[in-house]
Amino acid sequence: MSTTTPKRTPGRTQKAVVRALLDRQESTYLAQAGIRLRNTPAPLYQALVLAVLLSARIRADIAVAAGRALFEAGMTTPRAMAKATWQQRVDALGEGGYRRYDESTATMLGDGAELLIEQYSGDLRKLREEDDPKQALRKFPGLGPTGVDIFLRGVQTVWPEFAPYVDGKALQGAERLGLPTSPDRLASLVAEDELARFTDGLVHVALEKRLAEDILSQAKAS
Repeated sequence: MSTTTPKRTPGRTQKAVVRALLDRQESTYLAQAGIRLRNTPAPLYQALVLAVLLSARIRADIAVAAGRALFEAGMTTPRAMAKATWQQRVDALGEGGYRRYDESTATMLGDGAELLIEQYSGDLRKLREEDDPKQALRKFPGLGPTGVDIFLRGVQTVWPEFAPYVDGKALQGAERLGLPTSPDRLASLVAEDELARFTDGLVHVALEKRLAEDILSQAKAS
């Protein structure tokens, strides 16, 4: 562990850090992509698509923009994604700036949509009923352990059996900010409806060291 990692400070200082973090992370990655999350088939599918996009070695803002472009092009359901041509998927990804992985991702999204239709009639709520939903999610092309974490972190407010879902990347961000590294203790720092935004913010901090420094400075000045 780096010697520059801040010591964990209880009470008021932690609350100031959390407030500063939420000020910076104004919305979840799902919301930034235009997804209005509910426990219904279309938004759950869109969350799955975004998890695939965020799994690649590409900036989060580009993945979010690519998701938004796909949805604005009408690919908001598995049937619409499967019906779209491969080139239409490539073009939408490219419009969002997702150019490095556009061709392979277009193929994975098409295959994943067909899999979801065939096995779950296009409804991820049926996958939720599996004995091991996390393992079932890994059947989808492009969705490895990281993608599963991203998906469940995002949907934990509507699939509360997974909450608090604080994955390894979010815990890295918490450590960088000197916050607790226990999921339950982290969850206790925010309201239930802020948890997904909070964990997305922690991931953002893990990915951008400068952001952690800015948040700590803001918290110290408050």
